[in-house]
This record gives sequence, C-alpha cells and structure tokens, in this order.
Amino acid sequence: MSEPTIAHEVLRSIRQIVRRISEHSRYLSREVGLTIPQLMCLKAIGELDGEDPDGLTVARVADAVQLSAATVSRIVDRLVKAGLVQRERSERDRRRVCLALTDVGLERFQALPTPMQERFVDSLMALGEDERATLLSALRRIGAMMDATDVDAAPMLTPEYTMQDATGEATDD
Repeated sequence: MSEPTIAHEVLRSIRQIVRRISEHSRYLSREVGLTIPQLMCLKAIGELDGEDPDGLTVARVADAVQLSAATVSRIVDRLVKAGLVQRERSERDRRRVCLALTDVGLERFQALPTPMQERFVDSLMALGEDERATLLSALRRIGAMMDATDVDAAPMLTPEYTMQDATGEATDD
C-alpha cells in the first residue's frame, strides 16, 4: 500500500470512529431521551445507590463518571427536572445532599441500553496486554500528530462533548 493510501486509510478509520460515536449518540438521544452524559450519570446513580450508608453525593457520581462535580451537578439538575432523580438532605448530616432515583428513574435505569464505551472496554480487555498497550501507544501518537494532546476529554464516547451537550444549556465552564 502506498504512503498516501495509508494516510487516507488512517483518516478514514478515524472518521468512521467519529461517525459511529455520533450515530450512537443520536440513537440514544432519540430512543432513550437522554444525552450520553445524562445516561452515564443516571446509570452511576442507579449502580451506586445504597453503597454509602450516608447516601450518594454528586461528588461520588462525578468521581464515577470522571467529570467535575460542577458538571455533574448541572446534569443532575436536568435529571431532577425530568423526574428521574431526587435530591434529599441526609438524615444523619443535614449539610449533605444525597441523590436517589425516583420510581420513574429506576424504571428508566433498569431499561438503559449498554453504553458504547462499556462494550468497547469489554472488547478491549479481551485483547492481550501487549496488544492493548500497542493500541494505546498508536492512538496517543495519532492524537499528538493531530495536535490533540492538550484537549481535555472525559472517557465518554460522545461527539464533541461540551457543557451544552451534557446539560442542555450552554455554560461558561
């Protein structure tokens, strides 16, 4: 294969990945009615609920989805408005605000599709350690070649992740 052809095939592969992520995001938005960050937060709340006897906080959810607490707080605001999540003061510590799924939120949580990134991680982990390291090295190199190493990116497969995508409102954060 010629050098220009290899370059075009690499670019085609990158574009295919970006398009697949975008298609999946639109599908989830259409079928589930949630953005990917909203879906991830709802999923984290459903999975983490009951782990801490003092209740589940925004900070704990933020840690689980690897987003800032401020971002998750705004996402939770949207989930509260949608009737999927409720905020309650802890009985043990009134300063602590805890999150829980509503009955509707629990139904939605139980019906959530498996996010693309979970399927990806499962497939990646099925590879040998050397192959995973080689893929990571190649992707980091491609990122550097595209001047993307300084771009902050959460490990969520979302197209052009912005605060507006996460919360539905543009912010200055």
